[in-house]
Amino acid sequence: MSSRSSNLKLRAIIIQSIRSFFVSRGFLEVETPLRIPANAPEEHIYPFRSGEMYLNTSPELCMKRLLSRGHGRIFQVCHCWRSDERGRRHIPEFTMLEWYRADSDYEDLMQDCEHLLQHVAESCISTNSICYDGITIVMDESFIRLTVRDAFAEYSDRSMDDAVRDGSFDEILVTKIEPSLIREKPVLLVDYPIEMAALARPKPGDRSVAERFELYAGGMELANGFSELNDPIEQRFRFLEANRKRISNGLPPLPIPEPFLKELASMPPSAGIALGVDRLVMLFTGATRIDDVIAFTPEEL
Repeated sequence: MSSRSSNLKLRAIIIQSIRSFFVSRGFLEVETPLRIPANAPEEHIYPFRSGEMYLNTSPELCMKRLLSRGHGRIFQVCHCWRSDERGRRHIPEFTMLEWYRADSDYEDLMQDCEHLLQHVAESCISTNSICYDGITIVMDESFIRLTVRDAFAEYSDRSMDDAVRDGSFDEILVTKIEPSLIREKPVLLVDYPIEMAALARPKPGDRSVAERFELYAGGMELANGFSELNDPIEQRFRFLEANRKRISNGLPPLPIPEPFLKELASMPPSAGIALGVDRLVMLFTGATRIDDVIAFTPEEL
C-alpha cells in the first residue's frame, strides 16, 4: 500500500475525529453555499469566478450571518478555492475547517485549538507526540504563546511597527519570524498589527493591534483566528481599503458583500477561526507535500 493510500485512510479518521470533537462540545455542524455573490474582499486573496458569482474562498461570511441569526456555536468542514495558490503546502482547491462561537473571544479559540489537536492526537494515533520533518512535537494543552511584537523584537532587525510602515511586514514574517519559531510544541502567534486585522476587532487597551492569532506546528501555519469585528461601518471601510490596495496593484476590485454587512450589527461578540485540514493531515501523517494527503492533485485531473 502506498503512503498516499495510508494517508487517505488516516485523513478520513482525522476528519471523523474533528466532527466528534465539536459535536461533543455542543457545536452545530452547518453547510453553507459554495458559490456566492461576493467573498470578503482581501488584498492578497484571489477568488475564482463561477459564472456571475464566485467560488467561496472561505465560508466565513455565511457562517457569521448564522451567528447573527442566533446560532451560538457552529462548525463546518468544506472545500474552498483560491486562485494562484500552488506549492508544497498550497493548492487551489483545499479543505477548510471553520468554527465560530458567540459570546466568545480569541482566547476561547486558542483553548479550542489546544484541546482539538490533543483530541486528534489521542483519538487518531493514541499518543500526544508526533514526528514531523524530523522534529518531535508534543501535543499537550499548553501551547507556546508569543506576541507578534515580541517575535519581531526577537527574530528581526526591524520592529513590528517599522515593518508595517515600510511595507516589509509580510516578507519578514515569512523569511525571518516563521522559520525561527519553536518547533517542538505548537505556537500561537498573537496580536497582529491593526493594519493586518482583516475582519478582527481591535484589542481593548492597545488598539494598535488586533485580537488575531495564527497557529503554527512544526513550523507550518495551520490556522488563523480572531475576535470578530461586528461594526459594519468599520468593516465596510476595511473592505473598501482592501479594494483600493488591489486597484493600486493593478488588480480589479471585488464586490462588497452587502447582505453580510446588513446583518453584521446583529452579530453578538463572537470569535471565529479557519484551520487548514489538508495541513493538519500533513502534520499527523508526516507528509511534507500537500499532494501526498489528497486524493487527486490538479495536475492529475
